[in-house]
Amino acid sequence: MRALRIFELYRFPAGILLLIGGGVLAFTGDWGWAITCWVLGALFIFTHLFLGPMRLVQEAVEKGDVEEAMRMMKKVTFPKLLYKPIRSAYYFMQSNLQMANQDLDAAESTIRQTIKSGVGSKDYEGMPYFQLGNIAYQKNNLTEAFKNLRKSVQLGLPDKENLATAYLTLASISMNRRDFRGAKNYFRQAKNLKPTSKELVSQIREMDRAISKMGR
Repeated sequence: MRALRIFELYRFPAGILLLIGGGVLAFTGDWGWAITCWVLGALFIFTHLFLGPMRLVQEAVEKGDVEEAMRMMKKVTFPKLLYKPIRSAYYFMQSNLQMANQDLDAAESTIRQTIKSGVGSKDYEGMPYFQLGNIAYQKNNLTEAFKNLRKSVQLGLPDKENLATAYLTLASISMNRRDFRGAKNYFRQAKNLKPTSKELVSQIREMDRAISKMGR
């Protein structure tokens, strides 16, 4: 695993060195090794540009090391050259990191790049709109938040935790609009998903009490 990490960190400069080394070997007449170096160098550079260090970014995010994740993200020089699903993941992770730093305008601009470049997987089509909805909600732009969150659930979200979050936020916005029927409907859908994260379980309990008061 450590060897793979080292390879992912240094494959681009290693690829450049291999290309240069191939040129030197070709100059000396050793064409067999020159071609080998050129092929390996081209492969290293191609995989760096096509795949990037996204596995290392994900690894850092899972450890909660935001600084390391951002450092790895900066190694992606040409994001538009990334393989489409990886490019989408790159923009999404970058937006998450910007949200963590409360740079909401940058996070919004970045996630729109995901929509522009295409998500790449049907199961994740709703995720960029889910992100846009959350950003708008944090900006207190409830109209934009509601529109994007509704679109996210219509397109589909990959897991029940995100789907429950979307429904709970829609319920909260509906309550704010005094659309109690809509609030109850969205809350019921969130509750039926039975999310397991502590934060969502707590939110459901709080909203359950608020919804119960509506009926009085």
